[in-house]
Formats: sequence, structure tokens, C-alpha cells
Amino acid sequence: MKRLLISLCLLSMVAPAAAFFGPKKTSDYEYENEKPWVEIQGQLPSYPKSENLLEFDAGPASNNLHFVDSSSISVGEDGVVRYSLVVKSPTGAMNVSYEGIRCQTNERKIYAYGRANNEAWAPAKMGKWVDMENIKQNYAQRALFRYFFCPLGTEMIKDADEAVRALKAGGHPKAVKY
Repeated sequence: MKRLLISLCLLSMVAPAAAFFGPKKTSDYEYENEKPWVEIQGQLPSYPKSENLLEFDAGPASNNLHFVDSSSISVGEDGVVRYSLVVKSPTGAMNVSYEGIRCQTNERKIYAYGRANNEAWAPAKMGKWVDMENIKQNYAQRALFRYFFCPLGTEMIKDADEAVRALKAGGHPKAVKY
């Protein structure tokens, strides 16, 4: 009985100490990692120009040529790498889009589509974040994620210059080649 009483007394002293030394409330959210992610609203870049296009290899599953407009690359404080993507088919057809990749979640979003006839942007009507692994024919975005913008999975590049160096080199030096 004596041991039980001593044990209860010791437990009653441990609980307040754990609360005192435990995680601190740092903001309006209970813990920092519970903060909801907020996407910043950016502006559309200038329409891609051929002299700014950097070609990259999207893998053997596509016959198309893939390019990123170096002047459009930005790394946001919200953890999104934004860029203009240009895809040219073997017959000369071209698709242009302004997109974002979230390294932390392996998602992508299309912000706008290019209109080649007047070199302007048309905002994407249903622009939302989509898991890249669940989308077929996502070769370019997966390559950009794995080998250029998110070389260690959830770790993203620090700035646009690092992205340009990786594109020019054919891959980020930290990227794991499969």
C-alpha cells in the first residue's frame, strides 16, 4: 500500500512537469506543423520566348520535345516552384502552360494555358492541385519534380538560378537517377 501511495505521488508530480516542458504553442495554431498551407497569388509571367527555352529530357515514354522558359521560373515562399512549360510534338504542334509544383506533396497545378496565335495566357478554369502520381501522361512534370526542382523528393530548390543550372546540366546534382 505504501508503494502504491508513493507511486501515485510521483505520477502527480510528473504530469505538470511534462506539460511545462512539452511543445509550446507558437501561434494561433497549437503547433507549428499544424499551420494550414496558404498559396501565394502570383502574376503570370511574360509569354515564353524561344531564346529563353531550356530543353530537358522527360523520359523515353514521350516523343515530344520539352522545354522550360528560364525567365519564368520562380520559387515561392509558399513552397511552390512555378514555371512555363513548352511541349512540342514531332509534327510541330505546341502546347504552352504556366504551372506550379509542390515538392512537399508531389502535386502540380496548371495556372494558365498559352494561346500561340496571340502569345497570351488564358487562365485555367479548373486550376487545382493534383497528385502527379495519379495522372497519366504527366512525363514532363514528373521529370521536373524528380530531376530538376525537387531533387531529394520533398526538398525543393532554393531559387530560380539553381533550377536553371540543373536544366542546363541535364539534372540536379542531388537528384537520384533511376
